[in-house]
Amino acid sequence: MAYVIAEPCIGVKDMACVDACPVDCIHPKKDEAGFDQVEMIYIDPVECIDCGACVPVCPVSAIFALDDLPEKWADFTAKNAEFYAR
Repeated sequence: MAYVIAEPCIGVKDMACVDACPVDCIHPKKDEAGFDQVEMIYIDPVECIDCGACVPVCPVSAIFALDDLPEKWADFTAKNAEFYAR
């Protein structure tokens, strides 16, 4: 997985990263089923192309390159992958 969305996104679900993503790998979007049922949005670990376009636009600094993910949020790597059942 190239990038991971971590704890600061919980309860925020800002769509700036979705709009910045050139490969549409961040879900669920506001118009997708289940958006209201999840506490945050997730990056698809297979579809992400490691471009980093989402990082600077995140208003809560919740997106990290896998190698830069703080240890306290290490479990969010699995949470992002689990959302996509991979």
